[in-house]
Amino acid sequence: MKTLEIAEQIKKLHNPNNTLIIGIDGLGGAGKSTISEKLCKHLKDEKYSVTLLHIDDFIHPRAVRYNDNYAEWECYYNLQWRYDYLLNKVIVPLKSNSDFITEIELYDKDNDTYFLNKINVPVGSIVIIEGVFLHRNELKDVFDYMIYIDIPEEIRLDRVLERDGYIGNKEQIKAKYDNRYFPAEHHYIAVCSPAENADYIIKE
Repeated sequence: MKTLEIAEQIKKLHNPNNTLIIGIDGLGGAGKSTISEKLCKHLKDEKYSVTLLHIDDFIHPRAVRYNDNYAEWECYYNLQWRYDYLLNKVIVPLKSNSDFITEIELYDKDNDTYFLNKINVPVGSIVIIEGVFLHRNELKDVFDYMIYIDIPEEIRLDRVLERDGYIGNKEQIKAKYDNRYFPAEHHYIAVCSPAENADYIIKE
């Protein structure tokens, strides 16, 4: 089972004096959330302190990430995420080798705004960050160990057509992926080569 193999690798890296940051990267519909949750549960069952963060909790409001001056895929790739906030308010404190107890801003999708969420990460914890495009230069040197879920586009499309009903019907979902998500993913693969740079690859 992949989760157990990954957990064993993480346990080898664990140091009670440092907070370990693990990335779970993959494109839309790859299964990042499912694997992240399984990994988090497994490590917690073994009495590790684990915090799970989602990159999509750190996105810009719609007025920023949807901009008619750019192609849809460029908006998604370049305007979607609050990397500065994630790095300065979350990652840097986590890497300071001290307890991290504070409130951080997370995105409220329903209201297109932010809410404060209390976070308590004792030094020596394992922090798992899951999301798309984690190999980008903006996140260089953030992760101590990176997993990449490499799933063919046709399989991922079948999944999101069933999953992403909030977008609309299946034709509308496919149109959004064709115009916004898939071109950005193709660019990411070409520029960042995630499958070649990850520490552990999950294939299907």
